[in-house]
Amino acid sequence: MFKPISKEIKDQIISRVKNNGETVPKLAVEYLVSPKTIYTWLRNKSESSVSFLEHARLKRENKLLLEIVGKLTLEKNQISSFKKS
Repeated sequence: MFKPISKEIKDQIISRVKNNGETVPKLAVEYLVSPKTIYTWLRNKSESSVSFLEHARLKRENKLLLEIVGKLTLEKNQISSFKKS
């Protein structure tokens, strides 16, 4: 059955996702709200041309790519120093 969610709780959930990076599934369990509902709130709260969810996905992807570049750079430097020896 549908249970109305107060604006304060809704804003708190959105804030925790946006500011603290907490996951939607975790908060859905904690607040007994459907993840789909939270994703809808996030989509509707989007203030820029890029949705918050897209922004979060791009941040994760960027972090992963930076890690890969860092590892490849280390490997390249190790190979270069090995060849010089």
